[in-house]
Amino acid sequence: MARTRQPEVSNDIRRLITQIRALLGKGEELPSERVLAGQLDVNRHRLRLALDKMREASELPRPAIRRNDPPILKGDVVVQETNALEVIELRMVLEPAIARLAAIRASPVQIAKILEAATTPTGVARSTGDIAFHKLLADSSGNQLAASLYAFLRHVGADQRLHIPATTQTTRERIQMRDQEHRAIAEAIARRSPDAAEQSMRVHLWRVQREIADRLNPVGTGVQPQAAPSS
Repeated sequence: MARTRQPEVSNDIRRLITQIRALLGKGEELPSERVLAGQLDVNRHRLRLALDKMREASELPRPAIRRNDPPILKGDVVVQETNALEVIELRMVLEPAIARLAAIRASPVQIAKILEAATTPTGVARSTGDIAFHKLLADSSGNQLAASLYAFLRHVGADQRLHIPATTQTTRERIQMRDQEHRAIAEAIARRSPDAAEQSMRVHLWRVQREIADRLNPVGTGVQPQAAPSS
């Protein structure tokens, strides 16, 4: 049976894709379709054609399907029933799988952005750099449900009611340690090594869990984090 021939991409759509790539290359988040169409001086129909082509090539995540959240997933309800340690425990279940998928599915453009985001730029807050890196991985997993679950977890974890004051001031050394762990994950993804990406993420999140447990229980009783993953 003859294959169905895919429609050709017109030159103006190619040019539009190039313009969108240039925006992404600057590290900018794409605005809404209406705003982006105005910035690029193009009608929204042609913009959607370009965005769809980029999604087919895994250069952009597919848009989330917006539905009414079931009551159990209402952020305010969940925050009242959980704590910071439970959030990191669930991240330890989800994010190693996300790293594995990213190693398999991330596009070259996404990998380049992951490698760049693995090092926190000077002047950028520690939490901002961390969230940006992990969000890139989730968006590069090719699994929209996993990306949405990750975003929900970070939304819950960022609630002030779950905030745990740091026992010591954040130092450059701690940021460098975090960046080193991020680079191990990013380099495994760049090598297309899902096992190494998954393991590196487990090691990274285990240390984060240890930090949270120490803050919750600085004298060392009561809170038992998971054991360190074997290499």
